[in-house]
Amino acid sequence: MSERPDGPLPDGVVRRQFPGDDEPRLATRGEPVYGEPVEDGWRRWDATRSKLGATFEKGLDTGLEDGDAVLYLGAANGTTVSHVADFAGPTYAVEFAPRPTRDLVGVAEDRPNLFPLLKDARKPANYAHVVESDLDAVVQDVATRGQARVALENRRFLADDGRLVAAIKARSEDVTKDPRAVFDRVLNELREGYEILDTARLEPFHEDHLALVATPKRE
Repeated sequence: MSERPDGPLPDGVVRRQFPGDDEPRLATRGEPVYGEPVEDGWRRWDATRSKLGATFEKGLDTGLEDGDAVLYLGAANGTTVSHVADFAGPTYAVEFAPRPTRDLVGVAEDRPNLFPLLKDARKPANYAHVVESDLDAVVQDVATRGQARVALENRRFLADDGRLVAAIKARSEDVTKDPRAVFDRVLNELREGYEILDTARLEPFHEDHLALVATPKRE
């Protein structure tokens, strides 16, 4: 359950009742990807398997809109980015591991606006020739040390009024430290290039994760 009033959802993302659920769930229209229930063409968006879904459930205003041009960092095998591509415009999906990227290519077969990239999100120069500039949003979910640095390096792709929507995984940064201390350190580093607009812990959907929404600082 959300701990704050429901935040705005992009057009193309709705709350819908599915059989067996005790309350409406997030949903997008598209071909199923990970065995999720589908009702009248609407795919149930499982927030326990998606940091972005959990971010919506927590009521954050992500600024994401129907038709946005999006760079998704940490696409894995396509669970969340498939939902993003259901409502967004061109969606560039970066994943560094070959095995999940093969799955991602299969997901893209039903989504002509989804472009899988077998690349390392820590090295955006390697895909700068493919990804357009002035994007509306960067969505980040990378399980690696240096998550703030990844976001800062990929800031180059964002429009001046674009949004960073990220999920920070404390245990990927430092498993020995209190997550609150880790989050504070990551946020402080992010402020080198971003204005933080909102944050929320993602429990009970994801333990020791912090969702954040930010926009590039003006030069």
